[in-house]
This record gives sequence, C-alpha cells and structure tokens, in this order.
Amino acid sequence: MTKTNNYLTMLAILVTLAALTTVGMVAAVGNAEAATKARTTLTIQAEGIDLSGKVKSQKLSCLGGRTVKVYKQKGTAQNPATDPVVASDTSERVGSVGVWSTGNTGLEGKFYARTRGTLACTGATSQTIVARR
Repeated sequence: MTKTNNYLTMLAILVTLAALTTVGMVAAVGNAEAATKARTTLTIQAEGIDLSGKVKSQKLSCLGGRTVKVYKQKGTAQNPATDPVVASDTSERVGSVGVWSTGNTGLEGKFYARTRGTLACTGATSQTIVARR
C-alpha cells in the first residue's frame, strides 16, 4: 500500500468515526429530551353534579388541547381499566392554567379525571372527589 492509499484509508476511518459520534450525540440529546417531559397535574371539583377542573404545568403548551376523561369510580380505588368513562372535555388554556368542564353529568358518586401524556408533557390523574346533588 502506498502512502497516499494509507492516508486516504485513515481519512475515511476518521470521517466515519466523526459521523458516528455525531449520530450518537443527536440520539443521546433526543433521549434526554424525551426523559424530561414537563410534569402535568390535574384537578377535579364538583359543584353539585357539574364537574370541572384544571390542568397545571410549568410548560404552557401542556395546558390547552388536552383531552380529559372523567371516570366514575366503582370500588374503593381508582381503576381506569374497569371504571367507566362518563364524560370528557378538551382543556383550554386560560392564562397560566388549562381549564376543562363537563357541565352537568346527571350523576352522583365518586369521580376522578385523567389525561394522557404527550410528547412534551406527562400524563396526570386527579384525586377522587364525591359529587352529590
């Protein structure tokens, strides 16, 4: 092998290593961003049998456009796999909070709300509340 061929081979190896390092760094940054989703909290309150609540997060984009499902709790603990969804709403950002409201559900009992996570925001589940006429 000549010196020129040796040089070209080494250059090709260095360029390949640099490209692989760049790809690895981009993947690591992407994973770090995914691991640091903005924390979301969800509240629920009842005025009679009207249910409403708030979506809270430090990241403003996590407040509006979130689907909030309201579950009627059947047992002593929340169980979204078996508790029926009785209402839902999409949150709307109002200042520094997201607000949602189902209006009059026509139902009494124990209820809680859930919202799924997004690419940038965690999901959240509220406490259980009791609604009475």
